[in-house]
Amino acid sequence: MSQEHVYDVIVIGGGQSALAVAYYLKRTRLRYVLLDKETAAGGAWQHVWDSLTLFSPAQWSSLPGVIMNGGSDKYPTRNETLQYLRDYESRYQFPVKRPVEVLEVRKENNLFILSTSQGTYISKAVISATGNYSHPIIPDIPDKSLFKGTVIHSADYRGPAAFAGKRVVVAGEGNSGAQILAEVSKVANVLWTTRNAPSFLPDHIDGRYLFDAATALYKARQEGKNYQPRPLGHIVKVPLVREAIERDVYHALPSFDYFYEDGIGWNGGRQEAVDAVIFCTGFLPALQHLAPLEIFQPDGKIHTHETKAINIAGLWLVGYGSWTGFASATLIGVGRTAKKTVDDVVHFLEGTSSWSDVNFITN
Repeated sequence: MSQEHVYDVIVIGGGQSALAVAYYLKRTRLRYVLLDKETAAGGAWQHVWDSLTLFSPAQWSSLPGVIMNGGSDKYPTRNETLQYLRDYESRYQFPVKRPVEVLEVRKENNLFILSTSQGTYISKAVISATGNYSHPIIPDIPDKSLFKGTVIHSADYRGPAAFAGKRVVVAGEGNSGAQILAEVSKVANVLWTTRNAPSFLPDHIDGRYLFDAATALYKARQEGKNYQPRPLGHIVKVPLVREAIERDVYHALPSFDYFYEDGIGWNGGRQEAVDAVIFCTGFLPALQHLAPLEIFQPDGKIHTHETKAINIAGLWLVGYGSWTGFASATLIGVGRTAKKTVDDVVHFLEGTSSWSDVNFITN
């Protein structure tokens, strides 16, 4: 096999995590490429609902190298975040190929073989940075097939117009559920169902504070200290949520137990006729492309030390949550994770016979 057809490292993905990794890869002499299944830059931010607002100010929502415009008081919108990511990719001219969907990753003779929608790619190392947005969780609730209304996940929600004048259930007690309920409640009759009692953060607490608190917890655990942060809540009072609180629209019911033709019901006997259900119930890691490697744990994750896969050499996972690096699923947190990952990749490739072609740039 000709060496010029083998990349040193392939990054799977084109969103915020992949871009953070690319920022540090660009400082090496590694031959690398990003394979992005999207048709345009911006990753999953292209698909989130129009009114989504970050719950950290711009200054705390930036990738390495470029601070997002807006300072310490501006909560960036979906469109502003998307434009930031597109400008970031353009600024650094990363080698991105799109649309290229990676279908399967296998390993043969110490090389990774990537079967894609645009042919086969080969590399010595792989960094998977596909996030979780393409793998939404919809609970398996009995008799869903009987329901005559609409059932969607927040991943497919775009805006409130489609629900005007209807009776809508928003299921989920996190920030997504709170934000979607806030705007749908302006045009529809909304019920809020939650598995756990929802809790709102104090007015002065936002993503920057949460990141600092999480950093303190992370450092304490690294040092073996017993640090227990004070419980604060989960839902950040971005302006949209604060306005909805003033309208008194947040009244949570327990999660419902089943569907029937015209609505939802609870085992205690209560039923509610509804037209639509929007599940804001989270996501699973989008790792289906790694199935042929046969390294999944029962919970659908892969055993890692920080971002490095334990059971197969040459594979790293970035941006899937705390199990792949502290705060790695956030814009501000993924930079630290990305840098450590690239350092690890460089040291891994240093042990290969072709290291003379992949010297690290130190300035």
